[in-house]
Amino acid sequence: MNSAPTEPDELLPTRATLLSRLRDWEDRDSWQDFFDTYWRLIYGVALRAGLNATEAEEAVQEAFVSVAKQMPDFHYDPARGSFKAWLLQITRWRIGDQFRKRARHLPVAQPPPDGTKTETDFIARLADPDGPDLEAVWDEEWEKNLLGAALARVKRQVSPKHYQIFDAYVLKEWPVTKVRKTLGVSLAQVYLAKHRVGGLVKKELRRLEAQAT
Repeated sequence: MNSAPTEPDELLPTRATLLSRLRDWEDRDSWQDFFDTYWRLIYGVALRAGLNATEAEEAVQEAFVSVAKQMPDFHYDPARGSFKAWLLQITRWRIGDQFRKRARHLPVAQPPPDGTKTETDFIARLADPDGPDLEAVWDEEWEKNLLGAALARVKRQVSPKHYQIFDAYVLKEWPVTKVRKTLGVSLAQVYLAKHRVGGLVKKELRRLEAQAT
């Protein structure tokens, strides 16, 4: 009886295995990997929500503290939603915390007689936990972050020369003649780097997507 060969992608870690690893406080590699993968996402969304750089950094720190606190008793239930949605909710709360902290330090002022919106009104709207805009921002930043995280991982796996060729030809979209002339490589090297590095990037993207859905 013949059995189908196991595809390499079937061995990629899923969201459940990712979260199970994070239950172990001593698993520093998994926590570092988790932080490296998602901190830019949370930071970027916080900035686009209206926080300044310092507030966004605090939102990132508090988001990871929230994750850490939930991990010991956390049980993944796919019926309750995706990892992506779960992390968005944590991020939403922490961004809201920063807006509330900012509002506490605003001077109390009388509302303008002409009904003009005040800064406090603007902050309240942005911090609305049910606001739809943050989810759209999250989806946009999520895609960019996954690609950035995948590229960062692949860059550590391949030679600097191969990544440089891939970056110039695929990411920067230089014409092949410019790549060859600028980097002093052959046509075969350009296509080899595109194929090899591009394949690794696709694999890393599938890995990250498997963790999040």
